[in-house]
Amino acid sequence: MTVNKAVTAFAGFMVLLSLALAWIVSPWFLALTALVGANLLQSAFTGVCPAATVFRKLGLPNGAAA
Repeated sequence: MTVNKAVTAFAGFMVLLSLALAWIVSPWFLALTALVGANLLQSAFTGVCPAATVFRKLGLPNGAAA
């Protein structure tokens, strides 16, 4: 798995998790969905992604767009 695929999978997991928590626990967990979306948007413009940095430090190889 490359860094790009890991970041995409992690973002998708976080969105689904926050939706499930919003459904089961509290609608306030939708704020987590908003934070994930905001992070994806800012990383598209700045090229800085904290999750990608963590995955690189864990030893995942860079993908074509990383």
